[in-house]
Amino acid sequence: MTTDRTALLDQVISLAISAGEKILAVYATDFRVHHKHDHSPVTEADRLSDEVIVAGLKLLTPGIPTLSEETEAPLFNVRAPWKTLWLVDPLDGTREFVKRNGEFTVNIALIEDGDPVLGVVYAPMTSTCYYGTRGHGAFKKVGSAAPVAIHAKRYQPDAQMIVTGSRSHNTGDELRRLLTQIGPHKYLPMGSALKSCLVAEGKADIYPRFGPTCEWDTAAAQCIVEEAGGQFTDMQLQPLRYNVRDTLLNPHFLVFGDPNYDWRRLLA
Repeated sequence: MTTDRTALLDQVISLAISAGEKILAVYATDFRVHHKHDHSPVTEADRLSDEVIVAGLKLLTPGIPTLSEETEAPLFNVRAPWKTLWLVDPLDGTREFVKRNGEFTVNIALIEDGDPVLGVVYAPMTSTCYYGTRGHGAFKKVGSAAPVAIHAKRYQPDAQMIVTGSRSHNTGDELRRLLTQIGPHKYLPMGSALKSCLVAEGKADIYPRFGPTCEWDTAAAQCIVEEAGGQFTDMQLQPLRYNVRDTLLNPHFLVFGDPNYDWRRLLA
């Protein structure tokens, strides 16, 4: 078993691409949509992607457990001792998958002591991969092209702020109040972890999230955003941490590019 993050990265990217191929094979069919107990949609693509990733990670790092959206999570007293683990969303943005708008991703993150230290977000429809490892920067690779380093943008006082947010989830009054605090802005709706990646590559200033998400939705993107120079925090501006609470639900959070801007004023 190896836990060298840079040695793992290429293999994890390959796993994400393989899972993406399974997803696209289902996407091309007249697939059926089922619903979980929380009424969220699930398809055969979710299951097939999960099988590829979980089996691949078990071969790659047999001593590291995996938490996946499509696998029942053990109770907190069982997983709390896991100082190193994988967090996986085999198909983030199933609603976008069902709508066939292409805005869905495969998310894989390595967690060490609550911190996401490796993150891969792969968008199968565009063959676009965002990735990063702690201390080594963040990158974007499209198809067979060479990877390009990405950087979050710094706030420009004279420029219109660019905000990204969910295409499918209505996050209500809290978001409207924050947008009022921001003032004139451009809003870019987007599905899945691609919202956070827009911040990581400097195409958006902020992504505020007031709706429900789980840890596997955010961990990979958080590593990428932070390695790109941005931040991924709760509403007290503290970085999100993983597998440290008895719930896998995230608090409301902010993803922003410029850590020196006074984002706290927007939350007053």
